[in-house]
Amino acid sequence: MVVMILERVSPSLRGELTRWLLEPKAGVFVGTVSALVRDKLWELVGQRVGSGGGILVHTTDNEQGFALQFRGDTTRLVRDFDGLSLVTVPPKQS
Repeated sequence: MVVMILERVSPSLRGELTRWLLEPKAGVFVGTVSALVRDKLWELVGQRVGSGGGILVHTTDNEQGFALQFRGDTTRLVRDFDGLSLVTVPPKQS
Protein backbone atom coordinates (compact mmCIF):
# COMPACT_ATOMS: atom_id res chain seq x y z
CA MET A 1 0.00 0.00 0.00
CA VAL A 2 1.23 3.47 -0.89
CA VAL A 3 -0.07 6.83 0.33
CA MET A 4 1.26 10.16 -0.98
CA ILE A 5 0.16 13.47 0.47
CA LEU A 6 1.12 16.49 -1.60
CA GLU A 7 0.82 20.15 -0.64
CA ARG A 8 1.00 23.12 -3.01
CA VAL A 9 2.01 21.18 -6.14
CA SER A 10 1.03 21.72 -9.76
CA PRO A 11 -2.15 20.23 -11.22
CA SER A 12 -0.01 18.52 -13.88
CA LEU A 13 1.93 16.58 -11.22
CA ARG A 14 -1.32 15.54 -9.58
CA GLY A 15 -2.59 14.43 -12.99
CA GLU A 16 0.52 12.30 -13.56
CA LEU A 17 0.02 10.55 -10.23
CA THR A 18 -3.64 9.75 -10.98
CA ARG A 19 -2.46 7.45 -13.77
CA TRP A 20 -1.14 5.10 -11.08
CA LEU A 21 -2.91 6.02 -7.85
CA LEU A 22 -6.41 7.08 -6.79
CA GLU A 23 -6.95 10.62 -5.48
CA PRO A 24 -9.83 10.31 -2.96
CA LYS A 25 -9.22 13.86 -1.71
CA ALA A 26 -7.27 16.71 -3.30
CA GLY A 27 -3.56 16.04 -2.84
CA VAL A 28 -4.01 12.60 -1.24
CA PHE A 29 -3.07 9.61 -3.41
CA VAL A 30 -3.59 5.96 -2.47
CA GLY A 31 -2.84 2.71 -4.25
CA THR A 32 -1.00 -0.56 -4.48
CA VAL A 33 1.96 -0.47 -6.85
CA SER A 34 5.31 -2.24 -7.02
CA ALA A 35 8.31 -0.84 -5.18
CA LEU A 36 9.84 0.15 -8.53
CA VAL A 37 6.76 2.15 -9.58
CA ARG A 38 6.51 3.70 -6.09
CA ASP A 39 10.16 4.82 -6.25
CA LYS A 40 9.76 6.21 -9.78
CA LEU A 41 6.65 8.17 -8.77
CA TRP A 42 8.43 9.52 -5.68
CA GLU A 43 11.37 10.53 -7.87
CA LEU A 44 8.92 12.38 -10.15
CA VAL A 45 7.48 14.18 -7.11
CA GLY A 46 11.02 15.19 -6.08
CA GLN A 47 11.71 16.65 -9.52
CA ARG A 48 8.45 18.58 -9.77
CA VAL A 49 7.46 19.48 -6.21
CA GLY A 50 8.63 23.09 -6.66
CA SER A 51 7.89 25.16 -3.58
CA GLY A 52 5.38 22.56 -2.33
CA GLY A 53 5.94 19.46 -0.29
CA GLY A 54 5.15 15.78 -0.20
CA ILE A 55 4.90 12.89 2.21
CA LEU A 56 5.21 9.25 1.17
CA VAL A 57 3.94 6.44 3.40
CA HIS A 58 4.46 2.85 2.28
CA THR A 59 4.39 -0.59 3.79
CA THR A 60 7.69 -2.17 4.70
CA ASP A 61 9.09 -4.93 6.90
CA ASN A 62 9.86 -3.06 10.12
CA GLU A 63 8.39 -2.85 13.62
CA GLN A 64 5.77 -0.28 12.61
CA GLY A 65 4.97 -1.93 9.28
CA PHE A 66 5.42 1.28 7.29
CA ALA A 67 8.02 3.89 6.36
CA LEU A 68 7.73 7.66 5.97
CA GLN A 69 9.62 9.90 3.55
CA PHE A 70 9.35 13.66 3.14
CA ARG A 71 10.20 15.95 0.20
CA GLY A 72 10.15 19.71 -0.16
CA ASP A 73 8.51 22.13 2.26
CA THR A 74 6.09 20.29 4.55
CA THR A 75 4.73 21.33 7.92
CA ARG A 76 5.96 18.10 9.54
CA LEU A 77 9.30 16.43 10.33
CA VAL A 78 10.12 12.77 10.96
CA ARG A 79 12.28 11.89 13.92
CA ASP A 80 13.80 8.46 14.51
CA PHE A 81 13.60 7.29 18.12
CA ASP A 82 15.27 3.89 18.56
CA GLY A 83 13.96 2.62 15.23
CA LEU A 84 10.47 4.12 15.53
CA SER A 85 9.46 6.97 13.25
CA LEU A 86 7.63 9.78 15.00
CA VAL A 87 6.22 12.88 13.34
CA THR A 88 6.87 16.27 14.91
CA VAL A 89 5.48 19.70 14.14
CA PRO A 90 8.18 22.33 14.49
CA PRO A 91 7.25 25.42 16.55
CA LYS A 92 6.32 28.48 14.52
CA GLN A 93 9.00 31.14 14.21
CA SER A 94 7.96 34.56 15.54
